[in-house]
Amino acid sequence: IKKQQQDVLGFLEANKIEFEEKDIAANEENRKWMRENVPEDSRPASGNPLPPRLFNDSRYLGDYEAFFEARENNAVYAFLGLTAPPGSKVGVYVFHSKL
Repeated sequence: IKKQQQDVLGFLEANKIEFEEKDIAANEENRKWMRENVPEDSRPASGNPLPPRLFNDSRYLGDYEAFFEARENNAVYAFLGLTAPPGSKVGVYVFHSKL
C-alpha cells in the first residue's frame, strides 16, 4: 500500500498537480468519508476499501490500479477529471494511510 501511495503522490507532485492528502489512519472522519463515498461496485467483496483512493472533490475516480492503467495509457489527466492546464488548482484528493 505504501509503495502505491508514494507512486500516486510522486506522480502528482512531479506533474505539479495540486492535491490534498487525507490520512485515514489518523483521522476517523476521513476514514468514514472514504468508506461511504467509494461506490458499492468498487468495494472489495469483504472488508473495507484500502488506500490509495482518488477523488476529484466528491467524485470517486478510482483506486491505484485504475490510476496506474490511466498513467500507462497516457490518460491520467482525463482520469483525474482535469480539463485545465497542468498545475492549475483542482480538487483532487488522495486518501491514504501513513502506516
